[in-house]
Amino acid sequence: MKKDGYRTGDRVVLPPYGVGVVSGIATRRVAEAVRAYYQVEFPNGTSRAYVPVDALSRVGMRLALTQDEMPQLLFYLRTGRVQLPRQWAARHRKVTEILVGGDPYEIATLASELRQWSRERGLPDLDRQAYRRAIKLLAQEIQEISGSSADDVRVLLESAWDEEPN
Repeated sequence: MKKDGYRTGDRVVLPPYGVGVVSGIATRRVAEAVRAYYQVEFPNGTSRAYVPVDALSRVGMRLALTQDEMPQLLFYLRTGRVQLPRQWAARHRKVTEILVGGDPYEIATLASELRQWSRERGLPDLDRQAYRRAIKLLAQEIQEISGSSADDVRVLLESAWDEEPN
């Protein structure tokens, strides 16, 4: 986050809603207290979120990726590794924590690990769903920041695995 907070026009990610744009700061009265909220508008034009200015870390709002960060994201997608528990309940908790946390590099690392598992031994249904969710989250953010079509983003993500790690 910027030192002095977000500004109108900043592209942000609000897990699990995706990429939106800060349209301003609004004050609202809640339970006898007046609080400041970032007003975040989402691309479909009908969705809006109010995020407490003083609780950003709790809700996980962050600046959206930029084009300059794409090579690093693709590197994590290609080479990232994370220790996932073998026991399914513990693994499901860890995977859910990563997906809900919204960190694109952690999500790319998770996708890389699950892809490797799939190639080595196949994925159980919950892990396959998590893999698809991770790819979908990454694709949505990349599509929003790049203005690319869904097909172009899919090709970009698939090409990340065609490159040899450095």
